[in-house]
Formats: sequence, structure tokens, C-alpha cells
Amino acid sequence: MPVSIVVCAYTEERWNDLVAAVESLKSQTEPAQEIVIVVDHNVILLERVQRLIHGVVAVENRFSQGLSGARNTGIATATQPIIAFLDDDAVAEPEWLQRLCRHFDNPRILGVGGAVIPRWVGEQPRWFPEEFYWVVGCSYRGLPTTLAEVRNPFGGCMCVRRRIFDEVGGFQSGIGRVGGVLLGCEETEFAIRARQHFTDGIFLYDPSARIHHRIPMNRGSWRFFRSRCFGEGLSKAIVSRTVGARDALASEKSHVMRVLPSGFIRGFTDFVSGDWIGPLRSVAIGSGLAVTATGYLRGTINHKFQTVRRSAHMARGQES
Repeated sequence: MPVSIVVCAYTEERWNDLVAAVESLKSQTEPAQEIVIVVDHNVILLERVQRLIHGVVAVENRFSQGLSGARNTGIATATQPIIAFLDDDAVAEPEWLQRLCRHFDNPRILGVGGAVIPRWVGEQPRWFPEEFYWVVGCSYRGLPTTLAEVRNPFGGCMCVRRRIFDEVGGFQSGIGRVGGVLLGCEETEFAIRARQHFTDGIFLYDPSARIHHRIPMNRGSWRFFRSRCFGEGLSKAIVSRTVGARDALASEKSHVMRVLPSGFIRGFTDFVSGDWIGPLRSVAIGSGLAVTATGYLRGTINHKFQTVRRSAHMARGQES
């Protein structure tokens, strides 16, 4: 299957990670026809990529700053009918692309995502619950363990048919990551929009297609955990306004009702079995859920307040 792979980068601090990511793509059992590196408004990094990384197409983000704009630039630059995405701080296993693309013989498949395995720098924090691995952009407990249909794949580990972007548009700006701003869900909004348009289409999750995502030490801190949960709540509020709360929160409701209670109980049963860190994981699950819900509530209230203010301003303008 002819494939273009898009890798988005924004900082020279990840240079070694970017080089490793590209090398893993060049070592695929079935390599892509092209690798597109999109640099997000960083001229120095762009020049360095053009000078030192050979065999790739290097371009600057032509849209608004952030991951969504960078990915949309990659989509516009790519020339192949299948577009894959890999994070700049991840390394793909040799059969990653082959395992993703084998599913596109089925015309119903809109896109396929793979598993994201955390590669912690230093010691993995034992208090960090696997149910919240999405905080660091990795596959979490509760996802299918075999090939299954999902609402949306991980944005940095997926392949999508180009015609889907042509018909429904790309990733929405204002949702995805911008530098260190901890928003997200741009792939969730896109996938829901795509499924609402292609009512017979589906996205698949194939856990055998694996990448390894580098997790720096600061992302294993409580401060990052709390900030990312709050940002996720804000992002989900935006997605709910765009595509409807029912679709935006369907997977989250299942996770909250089924997976998180089991994880909360597991923490205390682990304590009984001799793992004294277990209750901390339970506390993290409860706290993470509360902070995420608070972010969602804040995002919803802020939007309603802004809507009321705009309506009042328009009314005053009409009166005058």
C-alpha cells in the first residue's frame, strides 16, 4: 500500500529522538514511499533537518502553530493515498507499518491505529496507574488486547486514508498540543467527524503494531499528571461542542464505569498482597478522574459564559 509518513517536530531538544524516529521508519519491513517531517515554526530546526536528515521531505508548518496545524501541513504535502503519523519522540517496531496497512484491503476501514508502549527515562513511577497511561500518550489499561473496532486511534501512531481528509477536512486547530500547552483530543474530534460522515466506516486498533514512546522524567510527576488531566477535560469540552457530547464522551463513560472502579479496587488489593504503593495508585485514579471532570466543567462553563457575553454584546449593538 503506497504510504506517506508524517512526523511533526517543534523543538531541538528532541533532536536525538527525531533522528531515532526517522531511522526506525527507514528500517520498516515494508518502508513507506516518503517520509515528511513538518517543523512547527522553528527555522533553526528546519534548517538542521534539511541539512542532516537525508531521504526525507522537510517542510515548515504553513498553518497556525501547534500539532494540528503541523499535521495538516503534512497531509497537504504528502503524495500517497495512505497517510501515517508517528510522534517525533517515538520509535516504531520494524513491522509497525506493515501491520497497520494490511487492514486497508477492507474498504470500510477509515484508519488503523497501533499500540503505544511507554519507554520511561529513568525509573517508572510506581504510583502512576496504567488506567491513566493516556496522560503520557500511551496505550492504557482498558483498551482491547486484540484487533478491535475503536472510536479513534492514537494520533501519533496511526494510518488514515487520504480521501478521508479530502472529504471531512483535517485536524481542528485550537484543540491539539501547542508547545507545552497540555491540550489534546484533535484525533478524537477528527475520527468522530469522519465516522459521522462515513456512516459505514470504522477505525481499528491493532495492538500488534507497536511503537515505543519516550517518556521523560518530568511527565512522571504529580504536577504533570494533574495538569494533563485538567487539559484533557478542557479538550473534551471543546470536542463535545464540535461533534456532540454523546459521541465525544462515549468511550470515556465506559472507561469511567468499568475500568476505573476495577483499578481503584486493585490498588488496595495489591496493598494486601504486599505492595504498599497500591493505595497511591487508587488515590491517583480518583484524583485524576476528579481533575479531568473539573477541566470539562470549566471548559463547558467558560463557553456558555462567552456565548452569553457575545449575545449581550450583539443585542446592545442592535439597540444602538
